[in-house]
Amino acid sequence: MCGLLGLICATESEAVAARDAVANALRCQRHRGPDESDTWADAEVVYGFNRLAFIDVEHSHQPLVWGPPEAPARYTLNFNGEIYNYREIREQLTRQFGTRFNTEGDGEAIVAAYHHLGAAAVPKLRGMFAFLIWDSQEKVVFGARDPFGIKPLYYAAGLGGVAFSSEKKSLLELSRTLGVREELDRKALQHYLILQYVPEPESLHAGIRRVESGTSFRVVPGGEVEFTRYFHPQFTTKPAENPEELYERIADVLRDSVSKHMISDPDVTVGAFLSGGIDSTATATLAKQHNPNLIAFTSGFQRDGYSEVDVAAETAAAIGVRHVVRNVTADEMMEALPLITWYLDDPVADPALVPLWFIAREARKHVKAVLSGEGADELFGGYTIYGEGLSLEPFEKVPGGVRKLMGKVSTKIPEGVRGKDLLRRGALTIEQRYYGNARNFRDEQLRALIKDYDESVGFMDVTAPWYEVSRDWDPVARMQHIDLFTWLRGDILTKADKVTMANSLELRVPFLDPEVFKVAASIPVEQKLAHGTTKYALRQALAKIIPGHVLNRPKLGFPVPIRVWLKAEMYDWARGIIADSQTDSLLDKRVVLDLLEEHRADRFDRSRQLWAVLVFMLWHGIFVENRIKVDVPEPVYPVKL
Repeated sequence: MCGLLGLICATESEAVAARDAVANALRCQRHRGPDESDTWADAEVVYGFNRLAFIDVEHSHQPLVWGPPEAPARYTLNFNGEIYNYREIREQLTRQFGTRFNTEGDGEAIVAAYHHLGAAAVPKLRGMFAFLIWDSQEKVVFGARDPFGIKPLYYAAGLGGVAFSSEKKSLLELSRTLGVREELDRKALQHYLILQYVPEPESLHAGIRRVESGTSFRVVPGGEVEFTRYFHPQFTTKPAENPEELYERIADVLRDSVSKHMISDPDVTVGAFLSGGIDSTATATLAKQHNPNLIAFTSGFQRDGYSEVDVAAETAAAIGVRHVVRNVTADEMMEALPLITWYLDDPVADPALVPLWFIAREARKHVKAVLSGEGADELFGGYTIYGEGLSLEPFEKVPGGVRKLMGKVSTKIPEGVRGKDLLRRGALTIEQRYYGNARNFRDEQLRALIKDYDESVGFMDVTAPWYEVSRDWDPVARMQHIDLFTWLRGDILTKADKVTMANSLELRVPFLDPEVFKVAASIPVEQKLAHGTTKYALRQALAKIIPGHVLNRPKLGFPVPIRVWLKAEMYDWARGIIADSQTDSLLDKRVVLDLLEEHRADRFDRSRQLWAVLVFMLWHGIFVENRIKVDVPEPVYPVKL
C-alpha cells in the first residue's frame, strides 16, 4: 500500500528537467507511504514512490527494476497495493518459464507475469492494485487498476507529457510542468450534486481524469493513453440447484479470501474494523483464526440510534478479540472536516467518512493494516432498495402512456404524502429511476440551486453503459451491476482508501476478491432477498461462523447524526461555511440557506443535501479559492505492541 507518481515525457530532456518537480509533487502524498520515498528516471520516464511496507520489507524497494537474464533492467515498476496470490504466481512462472526473482515480494510477480504474458497477466492478479510498468526496450508504459477500484489512479495529459498518480494533489502540483487545465468541471459538479460523489472517470478539475476500475492502458512517450477494459462482471439468473452446496461454497471462498488478506511480514500487525453488521463481523471472526491477538476497532456516537458500539462490543467479546472504541463528537467532526476534505482530493458527501477517519487514526496507533467488510452488500444483495427492483417489476409491463399518466398524478400529490414516491418511481423504467444508493437532489431542485444548470447532464450519463450490458438480467442483478460501477467505487471505496491512507493505514477488503465475486455472482435472486431479509445466502453461509446476535440483525448503515446536529450544534457552523464560500458563480446560496432553514424548522430532512453542498464549499475553499488552509500532520506510526 503506497503512493505512486509517474510522468511520461515526450523527450529525454523534458524528463531530466522534470525530476525535481516529481519529487516535490510526491511530498503531498507522503501519508500514503511514510516508510520510504524515492524517485527514479530513465529516458522519457520519471517515477516517484512513497512506500508503506508490508511484504519483504527489507528488499522490495520501489521503483522496482527487473528483467530477464538477457536484459535485467528492462522493466521498472511503480506499484500501489497488495497481490494476495503473488506466491502462486511466482511459483507458476518459475515452473513454466524458469523465471528468476531477486526479492520475496509481490511486485516482482506483477512485472514478471507481464513480461511472459503481456496484458493477459492482469486478470490473474488477485488483489488491489494500481501500477505502471516502463518497458525500456519497447518504449511503452503499461498499467492497470484492480477490477473493483479499491486503489485509486488519476491521470493528466498536457503538452509536458502524461502523468499518473495515486492522488490528484500531486497532479495539481505538476500542473505547470504538464500544462493541464485546472478549471472546474461543471458537468462533474452537477453529477456530484446528484450522486454525492464524482463518478469515474471524472474529477472536479477538467484537466485531470481517473483510470476506471477494471481497466488497463498503454502509453508511449509523446502519445495518447489507450485504455482497455479487462473486467466484465456477469451475474447469473439460474436458480440454485443445491442451496446447501451454495452456502458451503460461500463460506469456503470467504475463509480462503480472509486467509490471503492476512499476509504480511511477521512484524507487521493486521487488525479489523468492526461494526454491528454481518460483513465486518465475518471478516473479524475469520481473521481471528489467523491472528489470535487480533484487535478490532469501532467508531460511534454517544447518541441513541446512531451507534453500533454496544453490538460491536458484544461481538468482540463473543469472538474473543480486544476491542478499541472511538466515539466522535459534533465539534470534532466540524474541526476535522476541512483536513479530511483535503485528503479526499474530490468531495464525497458521505458523512460516514468522518468517523471512519477518526477510527483509522486510532487504529494506526496499534496496527498497520485492517480488514473491513466493504463490498458485501453489492456482491451479495445487501441493500433493502434492491427489493424495489422486484416490487416495481410489474410496473414494467404497464403501457407507456399509462405510466406517463401515473407520473403526472404523482406531481400533484404534496411532498411528504405517503404513496407519492411509489407512484412516481413506478411510472419510471428501472433505467430511469435507479442510479445507485445515492439519492440526493432531484432535477427540479438542481435547476434552482445550480447557476447555468445544464438540462442535458443527468445520472443516465453515468449509468446508461452499465444498463446496456445487463439488458437481459433480473432487476436485482441489474441494480447490483449499477452499484459496482457507481456507488461502490465512487463512494464506498473512495472514502475507505482516502481516510485510511490519510492515516498511513492499509485497508483490505476480503469481500472484493475475484474468487469471492465468482461465487457471489452465481447466487440467484431468490437467495439474495428472501424471508424478509437481504443477503440471505450469505447469512446462511455464515450461520455457523459468526455470533447469533448479529446474523439476522437489520442493517443500520453506519448512520451519522448530522440530521439532528445540523439543527443545533452544526447550525451556526453551516451558516458560516455558506456565508464565506466564494461559490456564488456556481450555486444560488439563497437556495442553500432556504434548505438549512427548512431543515432546522423540521419541515423536511435536508441533511444529506446540505452536507453535499457544505463539503463542496469546503473543497472549493481549499482547492479553488486557496482561502482555507489546512494543517497537514506528519504521518503517524503505530505503537509497538
